[in-house]
Amino acid sequence: MRLVAMMVQSVVKTTASMVSQPAATLTTLLYCSDLLPRNLDLNRFVQHELLVPQNFLFHFLVRFLRCFW
Repeated sequence: MRLVAMMVQSVVKTTASMVSQPAATLTTLLYCSDLLPRNLDLNRFVQHELLVPQNFLFHFLVRFLRCFW
């Protein structure tokens, strides 16, 4: 039951971020999955609150993009 609660919290956090700031969320996703170049200009757009280890959905999406893109 606790695992389901953690996953739901992760989905809500990622979805809320995508709805409120879609450009910054997509930039963070692409930047962390190494699909965007590493530079200081793009680092300003990265949302560091999405990078917490408890955000399982976001880290899954990053790893998925790293593997298949």
